[in-house]
Amino acid sequence: MVRQIRKAAVLGSGVMGSGIAAHLANIGIPTLLLDMVPRELTEDEKKKGLTLEDKSVRNRISQTALSKLLKQKPAPLTSKKNLAFIEAGNFEDDLERLKDVDWVIEVVVENLAVKKSIFEKVDQFRKPGSIVSSNTSGISIEAMAEERSEDFQKHFLGTHFFNPPRYLKLLEIIPTKATDSTVFAFMREFGENVLGKGVVEARDTPNFIANRIGTYGLLVTVREMLKGGYSVGEVDSITGPLIGRPKSATFRTLDVVGLDTFAHVAKNVYDQVKGDEQEVFRTPDFMQKMLEKGWIGSKSGQGFFLKKGKEILELNPETLQYEERKKLQAPSIEIAKQTKGFANKMKALVYSEDRAGQLLWNIVMPTLVYSAQLLGEIAETIVDLDQAMKWGFGWSAGPFEIWDAIGIAQSVARLEQEGIAVPQWLKDFVAAGHETFYKEENGIVSYYDNGSYKQVIENPRVIHLQTIKKQKGVIKKNSGASLMDIGDGVILLEFTSPNNAIGLDIVQMINVAVDEAEANYKGLVIGNQGKNFCVGANIAMMLMEAQDDNIFELDFVIRQFQNAMLKIKYSAVPVVAAPFNMTLGGGAEVSLPAARIQATTETYIGLVEAGVGLIPGGGGTKELYMKALKGLPKGVSVDIQQVANKVFETVAMANVSTSAAEARETNFLNFADGISVNPDHQLYDAKQVVLSLYEQGYTPPVREKVPVVGESGYATLLLGAEAMRLSGYLSEHDMVIAKELAYVLSGGKLPFGTEVDEQYLLNLEREAFLRLISMPKSQQRMQHMLIKGKPLRN
Repeated sequence: MVRQIRKAAVLGSGVMGSGIAAHLANIGIPTLLLDMVPRELTEDEKKKGLTLEDKSVRNRISQTALSKLLKQKPAPLTSKKNLAFIEAGNFEDDLERLKDVDWVIEVVVENLAVKKSIFEKVDQFRKPGSIVSSNTSGISIEAMAEERSEDFQKHFLGTHFFNPPRYLKLLEIIPTKATDSTVFAFMREFGENVLGKGVVEARDTPNFIANRIGTYGLLVTVREMLKGGYSVGEVDSITGPLIGRPKSATFRTLDVVGLDTFAHVAKNVYDQVKGDEQEVFRTPDFMQKMLEKGWIGSKSGQGFFLKKGKEILELNPETLQYEERKKLQAPSIEIAKQTKGFANKMKALVYSEDRAGQLLWNIVMPTLVYSAQLLGEIAETIVDLDQAMKWGFGWSAGPFEIWDAIGIAQSVARLEQEGIAVPQWLKDFVAAGHETFYKEENGIVSYYDNGSYKQVIENPRVIHLQTIKKQKGVIKKNSGASLMDIGDGVILLEFTSPNNAIGLDIVQMINVAVDEAEANYKGLVIGNQGKNFCVGANIAMMLMEAQDDNIFELDFVIRQFQNAMLKIKYSAVPVVAAPFNMTLGGGAEVSLPAARIQATTETYIGLVEAGVGLIPGGGGTKELYMKALKGLPKGVSVDIQQVANKVFETVAMANVSTSAAEARETNFLNFADGISVNPDHQLYDAKQVVLSLYEQGYTPPVREKVPVVGESGYATLLLGAEAMRLSGYLSEHDMVIAKELAYVLSGGKLPFGTEVDEQYLLNLEREAFLRLISMPKSQQRMQHMLIKGKPLRN
């Protein structure tokens, strides 16, 4: 029998429980969300004449949680429509419905007795063979399953999501001794392929892997700050991106997580360990005082930082007064900023004798040593431990990868010189002449494990472009892009320019890639593995040309860009675009004409040119309009004015989707386009789409005429723009841009319903683009974006 999860139940509707329910809803799994029955009526319920027996009252707690899902930021749901997949209920009336559920996830209060009580009831009502798991962040999984039936224990494990579940990649799965191995294997595969998570097997120990190491590291940092006389701001200025950690660094992270939550996680370890280790997990006195005052971070409006007007103040841990925020100044910081490569940056910092170097040595090395001490106890391999920290805490490198970067032998020698104990296995490692925990040969990565190196086993659905380039090289490349063979007759065009911004170099490589695919391959994928798919066109280059009044050169560039987009659209072999994260302006324009789009769940796509004083220049408006027309269900009469209105609003307002699901609602994607829940699988999925289209006998689309709304429709669009201006959504120059956009989208001075060819609309677009880029106010917007990184409303 093939195991499937067709329906789930989440027990507990707090922030985490409702977030997990939302994640399940996002992937289309109907989910019951259950919580306690209220014991008292609210004043509002009393006014309505309701009683404690009314269903709306009995389901109030879980129903309220559902309502909150629509308001939370960042949004737990990829589309508000997904709320329909979640049904509210309660523990007293609805537990018997667990007989229809394939997976029950417990997310109630972190109290063993409460959890055991819940599981006793679950055991009575669940169907045999259904999976039951706990989302506990650190309570013993074995202890929860005690006294439960044999079938329950065989199908029980820990599934620890990180908050918020939609966005954070890590899922720690913790089997018990009684967990059936096939159940664990299924949940691991389900977690990766269906939930889209990075799955790590953790041992049943306090706080598992990521929270154990992460909490230790944060508390070591706090103690070192106090010991060395550093300020909160100084610590955050050096424990963020400079050392491969998130921008939130140390104390901003604690403010976001909430000091109350952090203290609870730390106490869980404190209560279960002894000696020096226990002392590290004791919450410092000044943090206890913060808890007493309710200064727990973003939730309470103040924590380690306080926003006062436009100024952000930092807390002085000695006086508990807020002061002007400070940044750590040290020569090693400036050297690291100028140094290329993570390893070189880390060496420049941790081996420096200045204040920054001393601080980092004293917080990084204890965390690395602690990780080495716990290897085998909390995680089986260094790979599991490293991935847990990268996926759960957003580190760019895990503890053992960091150790490789700074040099193991050198750092261990210094640790021993300072009298700091290191595990015996680490001494043996160095004595044996090993230099790194990881080795790479011909793109194959191996890791150290008990005296030998073993190959890192990858999911076959993961394609690493760097590995392919090392193993096969590239077919062709220039300053902006590389073309490579990803196997099975499919090639891939990778953008490599800064921020993957589109310039003539990328346009030229698009032409080369399509020609190569048509001549020698089954199809082409356009994708990359950068931070974002593409943030738009190279506006620095365009601004320079505009300021020099090189309109002829700009006209040439836009023509080339438009022609390249048509080349993608009418390629003789399938071209699949693989957008992810920020896919803005030109990035959207590259995606829209592709035969298919294979996006990731977190694809934020939009034609945002209005923000820099322009309209789309690569056919984006035309293509979005055509895609919207084709996206209507068969049999539905086409109201081209209604379609034009929607496209006009989307482009004029520079709207960006908050997910791939939302992009479907705004016609950037249609229902033939795919969405990869696991971003690591996206390029594999895109490749499979190419192969599927090829095997079906792909033929390019027929060049069709486009019906436009013409002169009367232009007037209608302007009425809409004027309404947006009166509502405060459009500024004076926004109106100038809106008029140009409306003229292009309507087709100009033509009768309503006139059918035009694509080139006619592209010519209108190019002319409007050149008029706008010549305007001083548009140039001001472009310059502001380049300098400030955000749009100017002028």
